[in-house]
Amino acid sequence: MTALAAGSPFPKLDLAKLGGGTLTLGAPQGGHDWQLVVVYRGLHCPLCKTYLAKLQDLEADFNAQGVDVVAVSGDPEEKAQAMADEKGLTVAMGYGLTPEQMVALGVYVSDPRSPKETDRPFPEPGLFVVNGDGAIQMVDVSNAPFLRPDLEGVLKGITFVRANDYPIRGTHKAA
Repeated sequence: MTALAAGSPFPKLDLAKLGGGTLTLGAPQGGHDWQLVVVYRGLHCPLCKTYLAKLQDLEADFNAQGVDVVAVSGDPEEKAQAMADEKGLTVAMGYGLTPEQMVALGVYVSDPRSPKETDRPFPEPGLFVVNGDGAIQMVDVSNAPFLRPDLEGVLKGITFVRANDYPIRGTHKAA
Protein backbone atom coordinates (compact mmCIF):
# COMPACT_ATOMS: atom_id res chain seq x y z
CA MET A 1 0.00 0.00 0.00
CA THR A 2 1.28 3.43 -0.93
CA ALA A 3 -0.51 6.31 0.73
CA LEU A 4 -1.48 9.27 -1.43
CA ALA A 5 0.50 12.32 -0.37
CA ALA A 6 -1.01 15.66 0.54
CA GLY A 7 -0.69 17.98 -2.42
CA SER A 8 -0.42 15.17 -4.96
CA PRO A 9 -2.95 14.79 -7.77
CA PHE A 10 -5.95 12.71 -6.74
CA PRO A 11 -6.43 9.71 -9.06
CA LYS A 12 -9.51 9.96 -11.22
CA LEU A 13 -11.35 6.67 -10.77
CA ASP A 14 -14.66 5.71 -12.33
CA LEU A 15 -17.15 3.66 -10.32
CA ALA A 16 -20.68 2.54 -10.92
CA LYS A 17 -23.04 5.01 -9.27
CA LEU A 18 -25.98 3.92 -7.19
CA GLY A 19 -29.10 4.83 -9.15
CA GLY A 20 -27.29 4.54 -12.48
CA GLY A 21 -24.46 6.11 -14.36
CA THR A 22 -20.85 6.63 -13.43
CA LEU A 23 -19.31 8.39 -10.47
CA THR A 24 -15.84 9.80 -11.08
CA LEU A 25 -13.73 10.28 -7.99
CA GLY A 26 -11.73 13.48 -8.22
CA ALA A 27 -14.23 15.14 -10.58
CA PRO A 28 -16.71 17.28 -8.59
CA GLN A 29 -20.31 17.42 -9.81
CA GLY A 30 -23.25 19.75 -9.30
CA GLY A 31 -21.39 23.00 -9.92
CA HIS A 32 -18.96 22.38 -7.05
CA ASP A 33 -15.24 22.83 -7.49
CA TRP A 34 -14.02 20.62 -4.60
CA GLN A 35 -14.90 17.03 -3.71
CA LEU A 36 -15.06 15.14 -0.44
CA VAL A 37 -14.50 11.42 -1.02
CA VAL A 38 -15.43 9.14 1.87
CA VAL A 39 -14.33 5.52 1.55
CA TYR A 40 -16.37 3.25 3.82
CA ARG A 41 -15.96 -0.41 4.70
CA GLY A 42 -19.40 -1.64 3.62
CA LEU A 43 -22.86 -2.63 4.74
CA HIS A 44 -21.44 -5.02 7.34
CA CYS A 45 -19.94 -2.13 9.35
CA PRO A 46 -22.18 -0.50 11.98
CA LEU A 47 -19.72 2.37 12.43
CA CYS A 48 -19.95 3.12 8.71
CA LYS A 49 -23.72 3.35 8.98
CA THR A 50 -23.45 6.00 11.71
CA TYR A 51 -20.72 7.88 9.83
CA LEU A 52 -22.64 7.94 6.55
CA ALA A 53 -25.79 9.14 8.33
CA LYS A 54 -23.75 12.05 9.73
CA LEU A 55 -22.29 12.69 6.28
CA GLN A 56 -25.85 12.84 4.90
CA ASP A 57 -26.82 15.33 7.62
CA LEU A 58 -23.90 17.60 6.66
CA GLU A 59 -24.06 17.23 2.87
CA ALA A 60 -25.89 20.55 2.31
CA ASP A 61 -23.32 22.33 4.51
CA PHE A 62 -20.44 20.87 2.48
CA ASN A 63 -22.25 21.81 -0.73
CA ALA A 64 -22.64 25.38 0.56
CA GLN A 65 -18.83 25.50 0.74
CA GLY A 66 -18.55 24.36 -2.90
CA VAL A 67 -17.79 20.75 -1.98
CA ASP A 68 -19.34 17.78 -3.79
CA VAL A 69 -19.81 14.81 -1.43
CA VAL A 70 -19.42 11.16 -2.45
CA ALA A 71 -19.20 7.89 -0.52
CA VAL A 72 -17.67 4.75 -2.01
CA SER A 73 -17.12 1.13 -1.03
CA GLY A 74 -16.26 -2.25 -2.43
CA ASP A 75 -19.80 -3.47 -1.81
CA PRO A 76 -21.78 -4.77 -4.78
CA GLU A 77 -24.80 -2.77 -5.90
CA GLU A 78 -27.34 -4.63 -3.76
CA LYS A 79 -25.38 -4.01 -0.55
CA ALA A 80 -24.75 -0.35 -1.41
CA GLN A 81 -28.48 0.03 -2.07
CA ALA A 82 -29.30 -1.68 1.24
CA MET A 83 -27.00 0.81 3.02
CA ALA A 84 -28.69 3.75 1.30
CA ASP A 85 -32.15 2.40 2.09
CA GLU A 86 -31.38 1.57 5.72
CA LYS A 87 -29.93 5.02 6.49
CA GLY A 88 -32.05 7.09 4.07
CA LEU A 89 -28.97 8.20 2.14
CA THR A 90 -29.23 10.41 -0.91
CA VAL A 91 -25.54 11.36 -1.02
CA ALA A 92 -23.88 10.15 -4.24
CA MET A 93 -22.65 6.61 -3.69
CA GLY A 94 -20.21 4.61 -5.76
CA TYR A 95 -19.96 0.87 -5.41
CA GLY A 96 -17.82 -2.01 -6.58
CA LEU A 97 -14.46 -0.48 -5.66
CA THR A 98 -11.94 -3.13 -6.73
CA PRO A 99 -8.87 -4.13 -4.72
CA GLU A 100 -6.75 -2.44 -7.42
CA GLN A 101 -8.71 0.79 -7.01
CA MET A 102 -8.36 0.52 -3.23
CA VAL A 103 -4.59 0.28 -3.71
CA ALA A 104 -4.66 3.28 -6.09
CA LEU A 105 -6.38 5.28 -3.35
CA GLY A 106 -3.82 4.17 -0.79
CA VAL A 107 -6.40 2.82 1.66
CA TYR A 108 -5.85 -0.23 3.81
CA VAL A 109 -7.59 -3.39 2.64
CA SER A 110 -8.91 -6.11 4.95
CA ASP A 111 -10.11 -9.62 4.37
CA PRO A 112 -13.41 -10.63 5.95
CA ARG A 113 -13.22 -12.40 9.28
CA SER A 114 -16.00 -14.74 8.18
CA PRO A 115 -18.60 -15.09 5.39
CA LYS A 116 -21.10 -13.60 7.84
CA GLU A 117 -19.16 -10.31 7.72
CA THR A 118 -18.82 -10.07 3.92
CA ASP A 119 -17.63 -12.15 1.00
CA ARG A 120 -14.74 -10.07 -0.40
CA PRO A 121 -11.76 -7.91 0.58
CA PHE A 122 -12.94 -4.44 1.61
CA PRO A 123 -11.39 -1.00 2.18
CA GLU A 124 -10.79 0.41 5.61
CA PRO A 125 -11.92 4.04 6.13
CA GLY A 126 -10.43 6.85 4.12
CA LEU A 127 -11.35 10.49 3.65
CA PHE A 128 -9.98 12.72 0.91
CA VAL A 129 -10.63 16.40 0.29
CA VAL A 130 -9.80 17.16 -3.33
CA ASN A 131 -9.36 20.86 -4.12
CA GLY A 132 -10.24 22.77 -7.28
CA ASP A 133 -6.86 21.95 -8.81
CA GLY A 134 -7.49 18.22 -8.40
CA ALA A 135 -4.89 17.95 -5.64
CA ILE A 136 -5.31 16.31 -2.24
CA GLN A 137 -5.94 19.18 0.16
CA MET A 138 -6.59 16.90 3.15
CA VAL A 139 -6.26 13.16 3.65
CA ASP A 140 -7.02 10.72 6.44
CA VAL A 141 -6.56 6.97 6.03
CA SER A 142 -7.17 4.44 8.79
CA ASN A 143 -6.41 0.76 9.18
CA ALA A 144 -9.39 0.12 11.48
CA PRO A 145 -13.05 1.11 11.63
CA PHE A 146 -12.60 2.98 14.91
CA LEU A 147 -10.48 5.87 13.60
CA ARG A 148 -12.26 8.44 11.45
CA PRO A 149 -12.10 12.24 11.28
CA ASP A 150 -14.96 14.20 12.81
CA LEU A 151 -17.03 15.40 9.87
CA GLU A 152 -18.02 18.67 11.53
CA GLY A 153 -14.32 19.36 12.11
CA VAL A 154 -13.59 18.56 8.46
CA LEU A 155 -16.33 20.99 7.39
CA LYS A 156 -14.92 23.73 9.64
CA GLY A 157 -11.45 23.05 8.28
CA ILE A 158 -12.60 23.30 4.67
CA THR A 159 -14.46 26.52 5.47
CA PHE A 160 -11.30 28.00 7.01
CA VAL A 161 -9.03 26.80 4.19
CA ARG A 162 -11.26 28.23 1.50
CA ALA A 163 -11.89 31.56 3.27
CA ASN A 164 -8.20 32.12 4.02
CA ASP A 165 -6.48 30.58 0.99
CA TYR A 166 -4.77 28.31 3.48
CA PRO A 167 -2.09 26.14 1.84
CA ILE A 168 -1.94 22.37 1.69
CA ARG A 169 -0.16 21.17 4.83
CA GLY A 170 1.91 18.06 5.48
CA THR A 171 3.58 17.88 2.11
CA HIS A 172 6.82 16.48 3.58
CA LYS A 173 7.00 12.93 4.91
CA ALA A 174 8.40 12.26 8.36
CA ALA A 175 11.96 10.92 8.43
